[in-house]
Amino acid sequence: MPDAVVVQWVVEKYEALSGLLDERSRRLWAATEARSLGRGGIAAVMAATGMSSATVDRGLKELDAMAAGVVEPMPGRIRKFGGGRKRARESQPALTKALSQLVEPTVRGDPMQPLRWTCKSTSKLAVELKRLGIHVGPRTVAKELKELGFSLQSNRKTREGSSHPDRDAQFEYINETVKRFQRRGQPVVSVDTKKKELVGEFKNAGREWRRRGRPEEVNVHDFPDPKTKKAIPYGVYDLTRNEGWVSVGIDHDTARFATASIKRWWRKMGRRRYPQAKELLITADCGGSNSSRTRLWKVALQSLADDLGLRLTICHFPPGTSKWNKIEHRMFCHITQNWRGRPLTSYAAIVELIGNTTTTTGLQIRAELDENHYPPKEIVTPEQLAKVRMKPASLHGQWNYVISPN
Repeated sequence: MPDAVVVQWVVEKYEALSGLLDERSRRLWAATEARSLGRGGIAAVMAATGMSSATVDRGLKELDAMAAGVVEPMPGRIRKFGGGRKRARESQPALTKALSQLVEPTVRGDPMQPLRWTCKSTSKLAVELKRLGIHVGPRTVAKELKELGFSLQSNRKTREGSSHPDRDAQFEYINETVKRFQRRGQPVVSVDTKKKELVGEFKNAGREWRRRGRPEEVNVHDFPDPKTKKAIPYGVYDLTRNEGWVSVGIDHDTARFATASIKRWWRKMGRRRYPQAKELLITADCGGSNSSRTRLWKVALQSLADDLGLRLTICHFPPGTSKWNKIEHRMFCHITQNWRGRPLTSYAAIVELIGNTTTTTGLQIRAELDENHYPPKEIVTPEQLAKVRMKPASLHGQWNYVISPN
């Protein structure tokens, strides 16, 4: 967006001179102003005068031609004010109303609308207008849509679906529990599995700086193939120290893999940071390998508590609120940004890219490949579940509970 002060400055000059200038003089004046303003000058002049970018660009070309002596400074024939082809909405008054009815989102389900289930591109809108007796091209349709206040827009993820009635109460409970642990100097981590990634010469979203005309070449297709290697990054983010650990799995995303990743974080990073720790708070989503409904998660946590000798306090975010999990917007998003536009050609490349992710706020991440196998659909017997020393909290015991070591 051009600066409002600059635009107003150009507006004042244009209003003072517009009555004295003919069509070509206005064009050349606009081009001169745009060039003198430098970067963003064309946008500022367009906003101030209402001229199109094509008009200003034509003026710039004429200035260059005049400087080179190719064009006469004052040609003999100049179009009179108001001359030229009439605007489409003036020659065809029904255009505005018909176009508005075609693109309004409220008429998508109307069975009388032939465009109700199609992509409303300018070319299709032009064809439909022609069927209604209004003859305009796609470019004219685009101009009219902009003047009517329409613009090209993508979907926006804002609707979370039905929320749990105790959602806010659970958020408050998690917040207070985190603060209580941090005041006592006990570790607090946020855990989750990042999106599975294909390993090989596959396209990775995003762009990075390379020599012009020399993009990284990758496979044309990335169809699902059981033989294609996949990387499963499971992350552990330390909320207090702004540090993270990522275990890159090669097998399956199970509860055993999740607790093994937490165990690796503790042995590689956590116990050095918290030598006096006697308990650990884990905040997690309600689904996935660390689902609050998975019995294997509870059994695996008991094994983790026994191995670490720590009392584990678990707090799950309510269903449909995984984006509020701290690890999502404090660690995973920076990993995605760090490897944008780079094909993840090998497990070693993935580990290196994750481990070299940093931020200006001091985020540090360590990563390691986990080559162990974690069988899916492991059966949990009632006897195994009975050995879990789990104490549910008073508020939503299925989301908040403590598991003590044997």
